[in-house]
Amino acid sequence: MHNTISGFSKLTKAEKIDWILDTYFNNDEASRKTVTQYFNSDYKLQKLHDEFIENTISNFYLPLGVAPNFLINDSLYTIPMAIEESSVVAAASKAAKYWYNRGGFKAEVISTEKIGQVHFTYSGNKEDLQRYFEALKPKLIADASPITKNMERRGGGILDIELRDKTNVLANYYQLHATFETLDAMGANFINSCLEQFAETFKAEAETHNIQNLNIVMSILSNYVPQCLVRAEVRCKIEDLKDKDIPNPEAFAEKFKQAVAIAEVEPHRAVTHNKGIMNGIDAVVLATGNDFRAIEAGVHAYASKGQHYTSLTHCKIDNDEFCFWLEIPLALGTVGGLTSLHPLVKFALQMLGKPSAKDLMKIVAVAGLAQNFAALKSLTTTGIQQGHMKMHLMNILNQFEATETERKHLVNHFKSNTVTHSAVVEAIEKLRA
Repeated sequence: MHNTISGFSKLTKAEKIDWILDTYFNNDEASRKTVTQYFNSDYKLQKLHDEFIENTISNFYLPLGVAPNFLINDSLYTIPMAIEESSVVAAASKAAKYWYNRGGFKAEVISTEKIGQVHFTYSGNKEDLQRYFEALKPKLIADASPITKNMERRGGGILDIELRDKTNVLANYYQLHATFETLDAMGANFINSCLEQFAETFKAEAETHNIQNLNIVMSILSNYVPQCLVRAEVRCKIEDLKDKDIPNPEAFAEKFKQAVAIAEVEPHRAVTHNKGIMNGIDAVVLATGNDFRAIEAGVHAYASKGQHYTSLTHCKIDNDEFCFWLEIPLALGTVGGLTSLHPLVKFALQMLGKPSAKDLMKIVAVAGLAQNFAALKSLTTTGIQQGHMKMHLMNILNQFEATETERKHLVNHFKSNTVTHSAVVEAIEKLRA
C-alpha cells in the first residue's frame, strides 16, 4: 500500500511525474517515455494545455477526423469529429453522402431557454413566502444587473424567476427557478453568478420581511434544458431511398420504421440506439470545445421525460414519403470556455464558418441524426458488424504490430472474408508461420 502525499498540486510537472514513476512504476524508463512522448514541443502550446486542468502530467490524444458533404439547410459543411471509436466518422460521412442527393438535412432551433435554480428550505407559512418572493422579485433582478448588463446589451439576460414549492417531494424544500438567454455563450458561469446573487439577496432581505427559518442549500445551473431544443430531419419519396444496399425501398422503409418503433417502446434497445446518436453528437461537441458530459446528461434526461426511457429519433411514412427526425435539447456555446483557447477548437469552428450557438445546435443535431440513420440502415440491411469490423481491423493489426507488408496482405484478404478478432489473429499467425 502506498502512502498519501501532501502538497502534490504544488509540485512542478516534472516532480509530479517523478513521484508517479517512483511510486507506481519503479522508475521504469519505458513508462517515463509513455508519458513524455505526448508533450508538445511548442512550450507556449504545452503550457496552455497544462493550465486547462489541475495536476497535468501529459496530453491524452484523440483522433480529430472530418465528415464532409453535409448539406444542411442548403449549405455545405465538413463536420469536425473528435472520437476514438472505429467507424463513427465513416458512418457519418456515408450518411452525409447518401442524403446529399436526396435534399440534404433540414434543421431548426425551436427554443434556447436555459435554466438555473436556487435550492432552499423554509419551514414557515407558504403564503408569507409567496408574498415575500413577489415583493422581492424586482430587487433580485436589479441586484444582478452588474452581472447581466453586458449580456443584456447583446440581447440576452434573465428571462424570468419563479418560486417553486417542492414540499410534496421533500419536506420544506423550495426553489427559485430562473430561466436565461445566453446567446452564443453556453452560459454556465453567467448563470451561476446570477444565481449566487439571487441567493444572497433572497437571504439578506428575509429578516427585514419577517421571514425566518429560510436556509439556502445551493445555487447551480441545470444541465436539463428541455426548452433549449433543436430539430433535425431528412425526408424524401420512398422510391428515392433506393441504392445498392436498398434494392426494395418500400420494404426498407417499413423495416427501418419498425426498428425505430422498437427503440421507442423497448428501453434496452433505446439505450443502445441513443448511444449511437451520441456517437455523432459527442464527437462534434468535443471537437468544438463544448461540454459533452453536460450534453449527455441533458439528452438522456430528455429521453426519460415520459413514462419510460425512449428513442430520441422518430420515423413516419406518409403519402409515399419517408421522414426521419430527431428533437433534442442542446445547450452549446461558440464563445467563452475552450472555444477561444484551444487551437484545434478554433480551427474546428472556423472550418464550420464561425457558427453562432444556434447554428452549432443545428450542425450537432444533424451529426446525431446522420449517425443514427447510418446505424439503422446497416442494421436493417447488411448488419452492423460488416462495416464496423472492417474499420476495427486496423486496431487489431496495430495491436499485433503488423508490418506494412502484412497489413496490405491482410486488408486484401479481409475484403472477401468476414472480420472477427479470432479470424484476424488466425490469419496473422498463418501469415507469419
